[in-house]
Amino acid sequence: MRFELVGVPYTSTAEPGGIARAIDVLRAAGLLDRLEAAGDVHDAGDLALIEGDGLRGASGFLHEAALARLVVATREAVTSSHDCHRLPLLVGGDCPVLLGALAATRDRHGACGLMLVDGHEDAWPPSLVAYRGGLGLRGGRGTRPGGRCAARTARSPDSTARTRGRGHARPSRSRRARRERSALARRNRGHVPRRWRGQSARTVLLCARSGHRHRLGAPAFWLHLDLDVLRSEELAAVDYPQPGGLTWQELREVGASALTAPECAGVSIAIYNPDKDHDREGAERIVRFAADLVAAVGETS
Repeated sequence: MRFELVGVPYTSTAEPGGIARAIDVLRAAGLLDRLEAAGDVHDAGDLALIEGDGLRGASGFLHEAALARLVVATREAVTSSHDCHRLPLLVGGDCPVLLGALAATRDRHGACGLMLVDGHEDAWPPSLVAYRGGLGLRGGRGTRPGGRCAARTARSPDSTARTRGRGHARPSRSRRARRERSALARRNRGHVPRRWRGQSARTVLLCARSGHRHRLGAPAFWLHLDLDVLRSEELAAVDYPQPGGLTWQELREVGASALTAPECAGVSIAIYNPDKDHDREGAERIVRFAADLVAAVGETS
């Protein structure tokens, strides 16, 4: 299988740096060399993005213009990878990177699913998120940033399987927040095969080990690996560490099993914050993990 590396220098938080620097640090740690040694990988460079202004616009999103540019640039990059018959490997940034990826996958296949491997619930509208990042995965409702182009792009997946390495971590316990989450769960539930509904990442791991394919009721799906799903002792360089989580080996098995499914349209690896990784041990481990994924897929292709 041929991969295409795309760097994502972006952060949803109000402060510059942090996660936006992840791809630079990972490249300096030897990311490209390790990937090329592990398999057939083409480097498409980093997305040309604009820096956020740190302000929350009328829609409730932080730095709307930067977010809109991210969505459009990611959509174009994933489309280009697909046109070249390569599997996009997006590295860096945070969860909004998957919006353009989903749009490009839907453009190509008519419908798409999402396999979200995350350490906490991201399905929250900005008005209900207490922390300063606060994008949330909104399930396609409400206002969107950046005018018509971004609004057409940032569409919800046709089906979603959410996997978590720990329990729900809610930024708000309000009644309205619970209604929002319940509505999104109802919307997606009808599309997700029964064996995946409400399952933790450990259950998904068992399915992966037993040879199940990650079928989401759509002709293609996107795989998003949020590194805060890992145990803090495995990777501490994330913005929102929580108790519990997966090991690197468990995450590798989940990711490799999904990537070998013929329906998989690409993968994003996100949420590493180099500002919290002073000795760069986390960067080295992420580079090794990405190379392990590429090698594992090569062994089965």
